[in-house]
Amino acid sequence: MATIFRTTFSRFRISRAVLRPLSTSTSRFTANELVEDKETHTGQKWEKEDYRMARYVDKSKTVNTRHAADLILEVPPIASQSRVVSCDGGGGPLGHPKVYINLDQEGNHSCTYCGLRFYKEDHH
Repeated sequence: MATIFRTTFSRFRISRAVLRPLSTSTSRFTANELVEDKETHTGQKWEKEDYRMARYVDKSKTVNTRHAADLILEVPPIASQSRVVSCDGGGGPLGHPKVYINLDQEGNHSCTYCGLRFYKEDHH
């Protein structure tokens, strides 16, 4: 199999030192080195023996426990005097396309891009 790769990649002038036989075996890891996987916000969790856990043998998996939906709920709704507000997510390269939000009905109205909430001040 390695000869096929060498023949194929020799046309692209890749050094032969870079090419090594590929192996997907996890037998080089002992049971003591296998670590427990942390569950992500989507519920993804691998078994201890899963070959994808090999990347975490000498380090731990970092999982963000603060999700965007929870963070945006910590931002209080923004009051407005006008019937229509615009949101561009903070503007500039870190923002999103400008959207206009109608505040005629009572309650909070969320931006569909970033989740910021707006309300008309005289409704509250």
